[in-house]
Amino acid sequence: MIIVLIGWKGFSVSLQSWDDRGVPELTARVVRASFPNGTLAIRVRDALGPVFTDEMFARAFPAGGRPAASPGALALVSVLQYAEGLSDRQAAEQVRARMDWKYLLGLELDDAGFDFTVLSDFRARLIKHGIEEQVLDAILDHCSQHGLLRAGGRQRTDSTHVLAAVRTLNRMEFVGETLRAVLEALAAAAPAWLTPLIDAGWADRYGARIDSYRFPKGDDVRARWAEQVGRDGYLILDAIAADEAPRWLRQIPAVQVLALAWEQQYHRDGREVRWREGKDLPPSRDRLSSPYDTDACYGLKRGKGWCGYKVHLSETCEPDAPHLITNVATTDATVTDTEMTAAIHQGLAARQMLPSQHVVDGGYITAAHVVTARDDHHVDLLGPVGLDTHQGERLPQSAFHVDWQTKTVTCPQSKTSISWSTQRKTSGTELARVHFAAADCTGCPARAACTTAAADSKWGRSLTLLPAAQQQVLDTRRREQATTAWQQSYDIRAGVEATISQITRRTGIRRTRYTGKDKTHLGHLLAATAVNIIRIDAWLTDTPIGRTRTSHLAQLDLAA
Repeated sequence: MIIVLIGWKGFSVSLQSWDDRGVPELTARVVRASFPNGTLAIRVRDALGPVFTDEMFARAFPAGGRPAASPGALALVSVLQYAEGLSDRQAAEQVRARMDWKYLLGLELDDAGFDFTVLSDFRARLIKHGIEEQVLDAILDHCSQHGLLRAGGRQRTDSTHVLAAVRTLNRMEFVGETLRAVLEALAAAAPAWLTPLIDAGWADRYGARIDSYRFPKGDDVRARWAEQVGRDGYLILDAIAADEAPRWLRQIPAVQVLALAWEQQYHRDGREVRWREGKDLPPSRDRLSSPYDTDACYGLKRGKGWCGYKVHLSETCEPDAPHLITNVATTDATVTDTEMTAAIHQGLAARQMLPSQHVVDGGYITAAHVVTARDDHHVDLLGPVGLDTHQGERLPQSAFHVDWQTKTVTCPQSKTSISWSTQRKTSGTELARVHFAAADCTGCPARAACTTAAADSKWGRSLTLLPAAQQQVLDTRRREQATTAWQQSYDIRAGVEATISQITRRTGIRRTRYTGKDKTHLGHLLAATAVNIIRIDAWLTDTPIGRTRTSHLAQLDLAA
């Protein structure tokens, strides 16, 4: 079979059925002779057979039109290019040149392959029709059928940052580069319309890439430069909005980005243009960070910032089976881990891959998450919850007895609370605020170790309680995580760091190849599928899991 790209951009293409009848005899004979010990591609073909079929991607191709390349073959090539860190052009060349790839794809040795541009068209079709998850689903289904994966058991999750395929810009660079992008687009699309609006000074300001080192020195001078950029941007926007301007100019993506960016960055009162400052700026999550990737946001974690995304990876961690990635979630850089716990469980549930125990770090877990995971998905969410903030300073909440039926709390000195009020945090979380009488606390022998309330205060000791189910889970987990048994069971979480290290080194996942969250997520799915194939191969060849590296200094310390 020859995989040929016949459907070019602008033409309708239809699905060309890929009837995989096994590896051709000549291909198998030559490959076996050339690779007696096999390769990853050969072993995966022998163990799993054809991984992808055309029917999985049929929705992305119309019934009529010129025949397209086989989507099943393209999906497999897309995964292999991540496994080997190849570009589209290099991956297409490997299909023509590599015998073991031909073996995996079930091709004749003289198959001419396909033009590399078909790979980007294939990815666009997956995203357009919402079937990008099929890539990871297919390999997981094969593993389930061959006994390498099963529901239940334990899984673990962690996240890492992903740099966008654009520069990280400060505010002045951002507005300057946003306007420059619009001028470039208009100069190419409507030069006759643009020329009367600008003069030679515009070419000096926006003709080259905007960089901080080219800015004038001094805060006042830079502020005036930024305001000049703002006035120039509004001049372009006003001209485009005018009745006599061609209406299609408003549909240019760079123009739409300019309008949104100027709304976020500037105020205009008549002809006066000024920067937005401080709280007048939209929050980082709602603010553009680059004119070239409008999905990328600026995130900050542990004092380090980056422009781009985050990826959350979940994997199995049973000792008697390969550790396979079961779920991939991509977010912008501002989304916290705690916001993703429920979404990850929903993703695993959709794949019927929910674990019986899900091991996470403290960023993913709250008392509400533990209760929801248990009640909605029958999952034991294992991770460290926050410690009692009063521990070590005042009597902890665990020293008090809560009667949820009567809504009263009894302190260690047998005094009963006199006030119980229900409140709600700005996030929507329901709380109970409990107060003891000032008179009960004033003469209490344990006052110094219990409360710091002023002597003339209306109340004595106060407590803040979560809803009953959450508070009980929180108290129980705080007691458990202080035990050696709990800490030993939680040790399994550390292995997910190795997964992030492997997928970063092998596929370059920490820097996206594409612009936009949808394309970046597809890249993450391909990378996760590639790592799964690599791990299946390691399992088949009894390759041991690499040991954690220990520094020479640590080894000396351990020996001592």
